Amino acid sequence: MTTSTSTTNATSSGRGASQTLQPTAGSSLSRFLSDGWVTTWRNLMKIIRVPEILLFSLIQPIMFVLLFTYVFGAAIDIPGEGYTSFLMAGIFAQTVVFGSTYSGAAMAQDLKDGIIDRFRTLPMSGAAVLIGRTNGDLVINALSMIVMMTTGFIVGWRVNSSPLEFLAGVALLLLFAYAFSWVMAFLGMSVKSPEIINNASFLILFPLTFISNAFVPSENLPTPLRVFAEWNPVSSLVQSARELFGNVPPGTPVGDAWTAQNPIATVLLGVAVLLIVFVPLSIRKFATLSR
Repeated sequence: MTTSTSTTNATSSGRGASQTLQPTAGSSLSRFLSDGWVTTWRNLMKIIRVPEILLFSLIQPIMFVLLFTYVFGAAIDIPGEGYTSFLMAGIFAQTVVFGSTYSGAAMAQDLKDGIIDRFRTLPMSGAAVLIGRTNGDLVINALSMIVMMTTGFIVGWRVNSSPLEFLAGVALLLLFAYAFSWVMAFLGMSVKSPEIINNASFLILFPLTFISNAFVPSENLPTPLRVFAEWNPVSSLVQSARELFGNVPPGTPVGDAWTAQNPIATVLLGVAVLLIVFVPLSIRKFATLSR
């Protein structure tokens, strides 16, 4: 009788101890990766089910390539290979930066529709929702890059660097876009409607993309705008892409600013700062939503 009771107590104690065990780091990591993949797949399926999202995302870069090449190209004199080679890096940078706004608009729409509240009731990592959202943007931007490059080849753009440098240029553009998606995701959770994020993002992104070296050499701009363009991170992204694609016009002057002299380092530093700042801010913001 005593032995049976002791055995029962030991078994109950063992069960209690097993119930209080915390999940291991490995299981937490695997659960985070699994949740992140599920939310990523959800966003990709949304694109498949609503193909207009992808369609308009792909039409826009084609329109910009053709518009700037055939409408403005004749009016802008670029030495060397011509305006098309100079233009394409700017179009790449503009498209991936604008493409990152989809994270903000989608987060704001999900918040308005109550989907975020449903996610918060599930036993899943809040960070995984944001990972899935930004990963969806990354896929859209990658597809846009393929479409833009195909269109660029048709209108005469060529890569004059090694395959490794070409891949590094593509990776740098997508990495910057991914980091910027976290900024937009944070803004999307901070506004009250998707319409606000659309208007706010254009107010931010239009000066960043157009007051830069994306479409005209920054040396041609008036002094205040030239200084802004030289320190503009989009200018560093564009100049990095031109260098890695071998599209830097010969004899083109480089600004005296450190960012102009070291564009690739500037972009990598900017990406690190954006991720370090906005990933924790976005995760914390998501955790406090609807409280």
